Amino acid sequence: MNGLYNATESHEDQRHALVSGEIPVSVFGLGKMGLPLAACYAEATSNVIGVDVNPAVVEAINRGECPIEREPGLDELVSELVMDGKLRATTEADTAVAEARIHVVIVPTPITEEKDPNLSILEDAVSKIGRGLKPGDLVIIECTVPPGTSKDLVVPLLEAESGLEFGEFGVAFCPERTSSSRALEDIRGAYPKVVGGVDAESARVAELIYHEINSNDVLVVSDATTAEAVKLFEGLYRDVNIALANELARHADDLSVDVNEAIEVANSQPFCHLHSPGPGVGGHCIPYYPYFVMRRVEGDMPLLRTAREVNDSMPEFTAGKMREELEATGKQIADSTILVLGLTYRPAIKETRAAPAKPLIESLRRMGAQVLAVDPILDDTSEFDAVRVSLDDDETYDVDGVIMVTPHEEFDDIDWSRFENVAVIDGRGTLHGRAADHRVYTIGSR
Repeated sequence: MNGLYNATESHEDQRHALVSGEIPVSVFGLGKMGLPLAACYAEATSNVIGVDVNPAVVEAINRGECPIEREPGLDELVSELVMDGKLRATTEADTAVAEARIHVVIVPTPITEEKDPNLSILEDAVSKIGRGLKPGDLVIIECTVPPGTSKDLVVPLLEAESGLEFGEFGVAFCPERTSSSRALEDIRGAYPKVVGGVDAESARVAELIYHEINSNDVLVVSDATTAEAVKLFEGLYRDVNIALANELARHADDLSVDVNEAIEVANSQPFCHLHSPGPGVGGHCIPYYPYFVMRRVEGDMPLLRTAREVNDSMPEFTAGKMREELEATGKQIADSTILVLGLTYRPAIKETRAAPAKPLIESLRRMGAQVLAVDPILDDTSEFDAVRVSLDDDETYDVDGVIMVTPHEEFDDIDWSRFENVAVIDGRGTLHGRAADHRVYTIGSR
């Protein structure tokens, strides 16, 4: 069988060609989302070649090793798939494209310093696919993009590079709906898979493919642009929701309300799903997605813009609260040493993009504080303007304040008696009284 797009064979014959390995698959991008996806494709189809620009990543995978840390089950699965010949990797994109008939792209789509979507990595991958594209091939985009990207950027680029006309090949968008530390579970069927095609035939083939990968369900939407919007709307909902929680938390004292308690009880009603406040919103998803939408429309989107402003303001708010708590004990922040606990944007996730710890540390430094930092899962903390320390260095910790930013489980064992009269900011409400002998301010609580 030449390919699944415009195939004339029966549905069952097409399915058999896919799961038997007769239809090879290339996956562009073998990062923390791409490698789990490639593994799940290989598990279902038995014939996947992954493409990555990092030779060390490719070499590790081809040895049966997993370069992605803290992803349950992925080490064993990659080893098994490579040993069985179902998964292999290369830096040579043209080799992978020449062999495969389904091409999946899951590469980073960040934003620039000016908050514009940066699709250069996606464009490079699509160009490479286009140069080897064959009639009957299907290209699937899984990375998050502004609405209309599949139709307005991917299709024309593939046509220009391949010399083919759309209709000889297909393009579908199937949003990645995966969280770090549970990637295999999510991809295999924790949630329905969403697929949308630039045309109906692309949607049909994408639905056939993902029914073999996802045990939950496949939701086929009207077109690729709608599927692109689904992914973005999921993130926008969370950004606006968190901004509401943060706005309420900033005024907990004025309201004389423990906002965290009120949120918890309000959420006992099935129509209320308030998120939790904190020192900021990080990662490569939620802080970026609003700009993918706002840059796509001509008019203003005040709700999305305000939500970003509120969430972006939380590191500065947190630093200000530390200053207030120190002043309440007769200390000045300019004469103080502050320890920041946790630099990654989420517990147990080795990711620092847009992590709130960075602007928090910058705010503390502007106020004149000396800043120390601890993160048990990071090998390199040089991007943070803080002195890296270990909690195991001394019998007592000679600091004036402590801010819990990212509550890694390793921090559960901190002996708070080793601190001497410190002011503590509990950014995530996770200390649960463990630092009760000190002055503690919890964001969102009185």
